Amino acid sequence: MPELIAPTGSLRSSWLAACDEWPPGAHQDGTGLRLAPDTGLDSPEVFAAWVERLRQQSDRSVAVREGHVHATYWWIVEDGTYLGAIDLRHYLNAVLLDIAGHVGYSIRPSARRRGLATWALGAVLHEARTLGLDRVLVTCDDDNVGSARTIELNGGVLEDVRTTDVGTKRRYWITL
Repeated sequence: MPELIAPTGSLRSSWLAACDEWPPGAHQDGTGLRLAPDTGLDSPEVFAAWVERLRQQSDRSVAVREGHVHATYWWIVEDGTYLGAIDLRHYLNAVLLDIAGHVGYSIRPSARRRGLATWALGAVLHEARTLGLDRVLVTCDDDNVGSARTIELNGGVLEDVRTTDVGTKRRYWITL
């Protein structure tokens, strides 16, 4: 049975194995890789520091870097194996409103087509309610049929499809 857990250094080997499944330079939404150093995540110390940075992102008493917002990160894990990640951005800035929304998620390629993203998004919607949100914006690339289905299965209502600086995005709102 999968579970959502806070990022942890104990899953470094599994996380690194998952990363090896992605093409070089591929974006892994919901992972917080933008908060990681450019190199060195194979080092236990560097990885632990990145995990701590992810955990601190949810603490509203700690300032976040310019252009970032407070967010909570979870890893999707089953039997001690990292399967993916999901994050909940506590509020939106202009970029998130246009492109990325409140929630980002990705599933490692070998774990796809099992309903993990649909399950994880549903679980995180409960967390969004506890933050006081009454609706969340979730986006996906226009050609990502699987992600669009995940969002729709969780009650997403398409607001629009728009061209952005990073491609054409489908923008859905989910009422909580």
